[in-house]
Amino acid sequence: MSKKERNTVWLYPETKAMIASHMEQDNCKSASEYIEKAVKFYTGYLDCNSACSENYMPSVLTSVVDAIVKGSEERISRNLFKLAVEVGAATHMQAASCQIDDETLHQLRAMCVNEVRKINGVIRHEDAVKFQRS
Repeated sequence: MSKKERNTVWLYPETKAMIASHMEQDNCKSASEYIEKAVKFYTGYLDCNSACSENYMPSVLTSVVDAIVKGSEERISRNLFKLAVEVGAATHMQAASCQIDDETLHQLRAMCVNEVRKINGVIRHEDAVKFQRS
């Protein structure tokens, strides 16, 4: 590891303000650290089509993919929770209003498991109504 050297950098006041406002967001302790990270990132960006791209692309791709996956997981989890609440409420309302014996309930569950396997989980209300009417 080489020793850091002092350099003079001329910056516009707007650029200096951007550095100051984003240093904390990037967990930088100084403007020098922020500028050094920015230079390395931008150099990696410029080199991404060269042989030096392994210094830039893998870390950038990994962080982008991780962010996309994490966002998708959160949305899917929230939607599954909401769906489970709705299904639970509908199930309790239906159970309160219907008198189904245990054997019929067991047969209905088995039929539904087979149907969901057959249709790969794509359930349409219209199809269920047609089935019940026939």
